[in-house]
Amino acid sequence: MASFAYTRGLHDLGNDLYAYLQPPGTWGLSNAGLIVDGQATLLVDTLFDLKLTGQMLETMKRAVPAAAEIGTVVNTHANGDHCYGNQLVANAQIIASEQAAIEMQEDPPERLRTLLTQTANLPQLQRFLQRAFGAFDFSDITLTPPTRTFSGELTLHVGSKEVRLIEVGPAHTRGDIIVYVPDERVVFSGDILFIGGHPIMWAGPTANWLRACDLILQLDPEIIVPGHGPITDQRGVSEVKGYLQYLYDEARKRYEAGLSALEAARDIPLDRYATWTDGERIVANVAAMYREFSGDQSQPEKPLLFASMAALAS
Repeated sequence: MASFAYTRGLHDLGNDLYAYLQPPGTWGLSNAGLIVDGQATLLVDTLFDLKLTGQMLETMKRAVPAAAEIGTVVNTHANGDHCYGNQLVANAQIIASEQAAIEMQEDPPERLRTLLTQTANLPQLQRFLQRAFGAFDFSDITLTPPTRTFSGELTLHVGSKEVRLIEVGPAHTRGDIIVYVPDERVVFSGDILFIGGHPIMWAGPTANWLRACDLILQLDPEIIVPGHGPITDQRGVSEVKGYLQYLYDEARKRYEAGLSALEAARDIPLDRYATWTDGERIVANVAAMYREFSGDQSQPEKPLLFASMAALAS
């Protein structure tokens, strides 16, 4: 794989494919992609707020004139850092999985604004939320949902380029998809991959996420643009897969020993993953795995998970 610098902005992957990176890739600092053929354009994900998305679109337009008019947008999942900027490309066809579209309606920007403004009496949680999300501006965001949804797989064409959308959720969220450009051997993975940082499992099950990693490896890509972190290759997939399997095995031991999810998260050694960013996410991941072990089908209470992550991060 060619070496790509991990710097903010647009990176040319070759053959009219691009990655837009936002280091250091921690909370809310996601990546996006651009696929071009002639005047046809497809944008993979928007960003967390209107300012960041506007800056990205302007950067793309300056480097790639065809990007002045985005024809198609694909949201890889429902988290706001991959879709809250949709209103700036509202004239495009916006595509997501059916489950992602449902989840977007359940998690609008107003909910995050409320969480940030109503935790003043919980100073530990407030400090954590401000560190994670305080740099973003969630005002004036109008949730702009997909105009087209699908389940399973959907094949598109950007000019003559074949682009395959493959649903792999529920995993990170309920409706994750990856974007695969077979002729160029490029995958835009969404948040199936966090490189150099702890992933976070809002949905699960773990087995689905592991299968998603296996699917990416089976596609045999040369270049992979993760949802967060630097551009990677198949070694990055193997790292994430190894992390998930390690955490699952360690969480299972502690579940069977009767530890709570928070106790287990505090007890599991991070070992080779200790240098990864956002280590507090282990709490959410273990909680998701505990729900698997117990057969609990309920959705996670995000405010409670954020409070637990704040406690671990403090």
